[in-house]
Order: sequence, then structure tokens, then C-alpha cells
Amino acid sequence: MGTAPIKLAVLVSGNGSNFQAIIDAIEAGRIPNTRVACLISNKSEAFALERARKHNVKTIVLDHKAYPNRQAYDTALVELLRQHEVDLVILAGFMRLLSPIMIDAFPNAIMNIHPALLPAFPGLDAQQQAFDYGVRYTGCTVHFVDKGTDTGPIILQSVVPVLGSDTIESLTQRIHGEEHRTYVEAVRLFCAGRLKVEGRKVIINE
Repeated sequence: MGTAPIKLAVLVSGNGSNFQAIIDAIEAGRIPNTRVACLISNKSEAFALERARKHNVKTIVLDHKAYPNRQAYDTALVELLRQHEVDLVILAGFMRLLSPIMIDAFPNAIMNIHPALLPAFPGLDAQQQAFDYGVRYTGCTVHFVDKGTDTGPIILQSVVPVLGSDTIESLTQRIHGEEHRTYVEAVRLFCAGRLKVEGRKVIINE
């Protein structure tokens, strides 16, 4: 008897290119013993829903406008995730701040990717922030989600040099390429049981 697969839930609001990278890696056997139990979007028009259907992943639309506040929405979200016995929640362009209700339900089991080298340039428009600041290097950060904004323990980071010829569009495109690679690796490490959080640090066990 093999061990039960690790179950992921992916939360999205838009295109879902990071979801695509993760599902491709699972299907190629690069993240073994893992499956996406469901993809949940707060927007019915999100293209990520179409991506999920093509891979026979269960899709759920949970419209935030149907709930009076963030707490009520997150309570419904936690209930859905519990029903699907989810081990790891992946934020893949989910444009909603999570309340403590969600964070407390899945401690050190909610992952996010940020398009900058945290703690620099947290929040929205991180690529533009870094570009306008004139940094020579930026990149992306995969981290566990805590109750702050982009403040959770850092799992992996990938560096992207800012070229003299870069526009914000070209820089963003190169960061996206690194996001796909780095997020897949972080999920792989989690599903292999190799990540341990000690205070602010994430230890990667050999």
C-alpha cells in the first residue's frame, strides 16, 4: 500500500499561469504522490478555470460578492477546503487578502508567490516598484502566508537581473518565467515532507 497523495487546493482570480506550471509538473511526475483536489476562484470569468477543466481538476467559483465580509467568505472557504481534505493551499494570483480565519485553519500550509525579493517591495505592483526604484536585481519569493502582507517565512527565492534595456513588460515576463520554476520546486519540497518552519526560517531538509 502506498501513502495517500498530498492534496492541493489552488486559489485563483485570473489567468492561472502558476497553476498551469504546477499541474504540468504533477502530470510529468516531477511532483510525485500529489494531486490538485480543487481549483477555487472568486471570479467566474477567471481563465484559470478553463485551464483546470482541461486537466480534469474540479473547479469551484466562490464569489466574494455573495458574502457580507472577508470573515464570512473565509469561513466558507475553509469549509470547502476541509471538505476536500486539503493538505496545502496554493495562492496563484488570488487577489484577496486572507483573514486570520484562513491563516489559523492552515498554519504553514498556505503558499504564495510574490514577484520581488522580499522583504523588499511588498504589496501590489512589486515589479513596477522595483523597476522604478532602480534596483539592479529583483526576482520572486515563495513564502508561507502569515497574518501580515507578504511577511511570512521565506521558502525559496530566485534572482532576476534588471537589464539596461528592460521595460517593465520585459522584466515582468522574465520574473514570471522564474515564478513558474520556483513555485514548482517549493511545492515539490513541501509534498516530499522536506520543509520545516522554525521561527522565521524555513529549513529545507536533505
